[in-house]
Formats: sequence, structure tokens, C-alpha cells
Amino acid sequence: MNSPLADALDALYHDYNRDDSASDPVHRVRPFRDPADREIAGFCAAALAFGRVASVLNSIDTLLAIMGPSPAAFVRGFDPDGAHPELRAMVHRWTRGVDIAALLWILRQMLERSGSIEAFFLEGYDDAHVDIGPALESFTTRALDLDIRRVYRRVPRRAGVCYFFPRPSGGGACKRLNLFLRWMVRSDEVDLGVWTRVPRAKLIVPLDTHVIRLGRCLKLTRYASPGWRMAADITASLRALDPDDPVRFDFSLCHVGMMNACGFGRTQGDAQCPLKGLCHPRLRGRRRAGAASAAPARPR
Repeated sequence: MNSPLADALDALYHDYNRDDSASDPVHRVRPFRDPADREIAGFCAAALAFGRVASVLNSIDTLLAIMGPSPAAFVRGFDPDGAHPELRAMVHRWTRGVDIAALLWILRQMLERSGSIEAFFLEGYDDAHVDIGPALESFTTRALDLDIRRVYRRVPRRAGVCYFFPRPSGGGACKRLNLFLRWMVRSDEVDLGVWTRVPRAKLIVPLDTHVIRLGRCLKLTRYASPGWRMAADITASLRALDPDDPVRFDFSLCHVGMMNACGFGRTQGDAQCPLKGLCHPRLRGRRRAGAASAAPARPR
């Protein structure tokens, strides 16, 4: 669909579609050449993509150094009963080393059962569905049905590894899983294109603080609270602009926010925004007019 917004977003996409456009976890995955290594390294990198960028990249680098030159081979040979002192010493925010060990054990079981993460994911995929929501629900449910007792001495009521496998039905945006799927399914200068059997049209935008702000500012969503419904709503709006590849605009939207160019809910308005004239930075009321306005929603 031709529209001023589509043209502006397309221009931003081409501006940011470079492998050196920003410090991003996907750049830690790209050096691996084997698709199997990219799949495993990509899942681990996306799983740790929460918190400050420097901390995220440091944790990813630490884990990939432990896994060595072939993350796929490391996972296939991963012994859940082993000591793994370097791995168990890891801490990333509230995630402990034992949780990461449990993640690697789940990934090994996926490979043993299905041959790849993609094949395991496809067991719950149906092309008749509008998007990958139902497939992701099936994927995370089946992943958490795999054994984790061999890693946790005592399995807690909600083991830390569950944080890596959220369900859309839980209401959360499943940002890191959608990020992993974007990396695997799409192929350009940023995304890796490892998977071949999931259509780009089915992806859901990875919802982070910046995409939330831009999504509301550009009226891509009717929702004020972040979660799966907002992610699907923003994706539906982007699908109207590009039915075959709606999520290709995600990287650009995110980095407009990272540059602090978006003025949604800020006194700067759209003065610094490359989408100036298309956005609505004062959508939530005006304090200057004396109306009490709510603060922009924060991501969970």
C-alpha cells in the first residue's frame, strides 16, 4: 500500500538496514556461519536480551565464549548432570546460571527430538493461522513439558528457565521470542534468514519500549497497555503497509526510539523525529491546557 507513512518507514528501513547500524545482540550471532550454530546462538542471545544494552551484550559474550566455536555442537553434547562451573557462575539480572543450564538442556532435547529448533517449532505451526501466535503458544508449552529435573536439584514452583518461554496466552508480548523469530525468518543486512518454512508475513513485532512509544505516536495501535494484544495490533497496522513482510519496519522503529528522536509524551514533540508530520506526539492530552494526563505506558 502506497501512503506517506509507508514511504517514510520504507526510507527508514533502507537507512538502518546495515549490519553496523547499531549495537544489537544479533550482531553477536552473525559471525557464526553454520545455520545450526546461528539458530542456537540466536536463541540464547535473544533469551538474554533484557536489561541494559551493555549488560546484555556482556552476558551474551560470556555465554558464547563458554559454548565455543560451535554452539550447536556444544548443546548437542551438553551434559545436564555436569558441574559446568563457568556456566553456573553466570548471573544476568535475576537469571542465574542454573536457569541458563536448564535452557541449554531444553535446547538439547529439542534437537534430539526434532533435529532443530525450527522443526520443533513447526510441530505446532499451521499456515491457516493469521500469525505465529498459536504456534508460539504450542512451542513454549511443549518446551516447558521437557525435562528440567536433571538440572535443578529441586525444581522450584516456577523455575527460572520458564522466563525464557513465555506464552502469548499469558498476556505478555513475548518480545524475546518474537525477536528470535525475526532473526531466523527474515533475511537482510540485519536479520539472518536461517529458517525457510515460516513465512515472514506471520511474524509478530518484538514489542519493546521504543516500539510501544512509536506505535502509539503513529497511531499503529488502539491499546495503551503493552502486551500481546498491542504487539499483534501494531503488527496488523504494519501488515496493512506491507502484507508480505510487516515486521521489517521493527528495527527502524526501535532505533528511532533509541536515538531519543520520538517525542511522544515529551515537551520536544516531533521536532527531532524523522517521521515528523506523520506522528501525534501529544496524543495523551496536554498538561499546559490544564488537563490531567496519564504518563505513557511502560513496558512490563
